[in-house]
Amino acid sequence: MKYVLFDVDGTLIDAVSNQRRVWGTWAERYGLDADEVYRVALRTRPMETFAQVAADRDPGECLALLHELEDEDVRSGVYGAFEGASELLQGLPPECWALVTSNYEHRVRGRFLRTGLPVPGLIVDAAAVEEGKPSPVPYLRAAEKLGAEPEDCLVIEDAPSGVRSGLRAGMTVWGVNAAVAVEGVHRHFVSLREAVPHILAFATGPRENAAA
Repeated sequence: MKYVLFDVDGTLIDAVSNQRRVWGTWAERYGLDADEVYRVALRTRPMETFAQVAADRDPGECLALLHELEDEDVRSGVYGAFEGASELLQGLPPECWALVTSNYEHRVRGRFLRTGLPVPGLIVDAAAVEEGKPSPVPYLRAAEKLGAEPEDCLVIEDAPSGVRSGLRAGMTVWGVNAAVAVEGVHRHFVSLREAVPHILAFATGPRENAAA
């Protein structure tokens, strides 16, 4: 059996405007430049972001406010799934796919509910692992829970840290939703929509040359 492991934000759900709004509100609360904070947040994890843009603030307090704003955004924000996401997830056997996210499961479930996407039986979130992406741990944990060997797993990602995570886990990694391929991906698709038939073929049809 083949397995597909999906990143969420930027891969299945378009949350860019939501993330920008959350970080913008967070920055305003601390009197910081919203654009600069967002630029830092795009390339670092929250605690690293706080250290760079608000080193004089209590990081625990910073994180608590961020979580509060993100939870509120899940309840009231407008979310959209990328074209092809619903068709893709509904076309996969339920036992052969999972979500691997740096976010938290309750937020992912909330976003999926808002967009109507089917929720898988397994979500490996930030609370499930001690090391996040680009460590291989999140994707290896998902494979372990699915009873899958890494070489039988296809990772779908949009970001460099996620791509590195999948590659370090010894998995096939395809990139989506980017004009230029992320370094290291085995295949690149400008959009998720373009990748849908190939992902379904990997999971449900005769094995194709996944790295072609």
